[in-house]
Amino acid sequence: METAAVLKECDQRMDKSVEYLRKELHGIRTGRANTGLVEYVKVDYYGSPTDLRDLAAISVAEATQLVIKPFDPGSKNDIIKAVETAELGLNPMSEGDAIRINIPAPSADRRKQLVMQVKKLGEESKVAIRNERRDANKKVDQLKSGTISEDDAKSTKEDIDELTKKHTNQVDTITNGKVQEIEEV
Repeated sequence: METAAVLKECDQRMDKSVEYLRKELHGIRTGRANTGLVEYVKVDYYGSPTDLRDLAAISVAEATQLVIKPFDPGSKNDIIKAVETAELGLNPMSEGDAIRINIPAPSADRRKQLVMQVKKLGEESKVAIRNERRDANKKVDQLKSGTISEDDAKSTKEDIDELTKKHTNQVDTITNGKVQEIEEV
């Protein structure tokens, strides 16, 4: 395995850590309507747990309101029950062939909890990125004992450190953005 391959693999794994963080933060409630809040709620649809996004069109009607339009009108009550039991603190209301969900603004204590949760997720992502750096450095050390020179190994490790800095800065930017979104009233 060449050093370029080690760098490419390391970069891809770090990108996955950042993407995972984005996906996790997408589902955290901020007081603003966001389809990510309910997309992955499991609905018991004819005996099998199915993601809500596969059963209905989810849209943001207003800044604080979601509208869910089931593809199968017969599944409306199952969707309402699933959202209620998902412990999201949301109260779905049936309205004709659609379901409306008003998103209440979180209390000050809940905002603090959400900020702590966001920071924890950010720190976990940084740890994952640092683990990828460690693994890539080990691979470079293995190559150093065989096919590459000391200088190439040192240069590759510096490149790995640059990738690590780049990805941890991305995590910080994403995390800080979400914290500001939560703290907005």
